[in-house]
Amino acid sequence: MPSTSSPAAEPSGPSASEMTITGTVTVGVEVGCLLLDGYLLIGGDPDVIRGGARVTVTGHVDRDLMTTCQQGTPFVVTSARPA
Repeated sequence: MPSTSSPAAEPSGPSASEMTITGTVTVGVEVGCLLLDGYLLIGGDPDVIRGGARVTVTGHVDRDLMTTCQQGTPFVVTSARPA
């Protein structure tokens, strides 16, 4: 009898790949670009996420997001707080 099993589906949607990162925000090479541990921070509270600030951010990677920044993997921030 042939196998009827199918490959397991990978999780999808923002909550499936949500992650939390803590560290110090660095200013990118382009104006307005902020990075944290190799991730380009997209969105979030600008009063919290600024160059030199130590923060904890939660969100998800969006590799398909196009940006004008020349570095970092886009990371869409859903929440941010001082660390």
